[in-house]
Amino acid sequence: MRKTVKRLIQKINQTEDNELLEKMYCLIENKETDSSIYELSIEQQNAVEEGRQQFKNGKILTSEQAEKNIDEWLGK
Repeated sequence: MRKTVKRLIQKINQTEDNELLEKMYCLIENKETDSSIYELSIEQQNAVEEGRQQFKNGKILTSEQAEKNIDEWLGK
């Protein structure tokens, strides 16, 4: 256990990634990080909108249908 603690402290001291340090601190403090805000790229926004339109137009699959398609794509 002591080795793990020493290695963790060493890694923390070496990092310059403030976002990572903040997330680690929140984990240690048993706090939730602010994960309610996501910034999507244009491509991601377009994919979400496409999915919404497909859903709106009834172009959906059941879980069983999706699993069957995946199995077919994987050649199972």
